Amino acid sequence: MKNVEIKEFERVDDLHRNGYMLIQDPKRFCFGVDAVLLSGFAKAAKGDRVLDLGTGTGVIPILMEAKTNAAHFIGLEIQEESAQMAQRSVALNGLEDKIDIVCGDIKEADKIFKAASFDVITTNPPYMNTGGGIQNDFSPKAIARHEVLCTLDDIARVSSRLLKFGGKLYMVHRPHRITDILCTLRQYKLEPKVIRFVHSYQGKEPVMVLVEAARSGKPMTKVLPPLIVYNEDGSYTDEIIEIYYK
Repeated sequence: MKNVEIKEFERVDDLHRNGYMLIQDPKRFCFGVDAVLLSGFAKAAKGDRVLDLGTGTGVIPILMEAKTNAAHFIGLEIQEESAQMAQRSVALNGLEDKIDIVCGDIKEADKIFKAASFDVITTNPPYMNTGGGIQNDFSPKAIARHEVLCTLDDIARVSSRLLKFGGKLYMVHRPHRITDILCTLRQYKLEPKVIRFVHSYQGKEPVMVLVEAARSGKPMTKVLPPLIVYNEDGSYTDEIIEIYYK
């Protein structure tokens, strides 16, 4: 573990994988269970190049580096302060040769990177449509939660251009956007292949949805059994424990 600068109000959190740590600022935006579940849902083979769109503080590339044998990861983040925090977390864990953090706009990703240059793209995008008075709020939390700087259409468009033929896009989102998600993905030749709904408790409505899509894939979608986060007593289910701590 290297010595890096930890700024005022920042904290260092244990990711429970390979001893990796993550620098976060609670005043900005801290990762949640959705990012962890996406890192467990996404797959990357040995030698793959992986791009994380809207990487925030870099939690998904760092977790996936621990969980996969992919060759290299790039995290793209528009907010300079978050990108710098992610870069310091990469250095803190000694992963400079495996993970690069790039400060840039998702809408310009197909200009920043070469076409068809990634095997896998991951994204934990803003969930909420713009509206409801949020249009003029450009705080870090608003940018992370609302489509003020990047839309679902932007994600699908650049992913289609940057993925290799047959490459995979992995996304975590909210169930109420499922029609938007599937229609937009197909519009950009990203064929939905796997869907899994995430439920807080057995028998409750889903709170998240995990989606895998393939660039120019054949039409056929598999719906996996629900992923349940909590047992009745409020403890994590065995599957969640494995995703977090294996």
